[in-house]
Amino acid sequence: MTFQSPSQFPARGAPEPVAFHRTELSVILSVYGRMVAAGEWRDYGISCLRDVAVFSVFRRTAEHPLYRIEKRPRLRNRQGQYAVIGMDGQVLKRGHDLRTVLRVLERKLIRAVE
Repeated sequence: MTFQSPSQFPARGAPEPVAFHRTELSVILSVYGRMVAAGEWRDYGISCLRDVAVFSVFRRTAEHPLYRIEKRPRLRNRQGQYAVIGMDGQVLKRGHDLRTVLRVLERKLIRAVE
């Protein structure tokens, strides 16, 4: 009779997808609500993938996203886990704090008044 002792390391199943936390979503939706009220944005989409969570912002439903707000926890200790990416794929802002990263989007609301 052979006896196999249980492993010290638990068996790994499929990794859980990355998702935005409730506090992160409230910050994102606050900016989104202001932009909708200004008439700039009209729709959004959320994707929770294996290594990244994406909040996509659309001007119209059938378009490519204007901006993508990404959360990549693997970059937490390096460049920062949050990023705002433009329509052309250019990283507009990356950092560790979501509020400071989203400030790049709030600049669109500031307009000169005559």
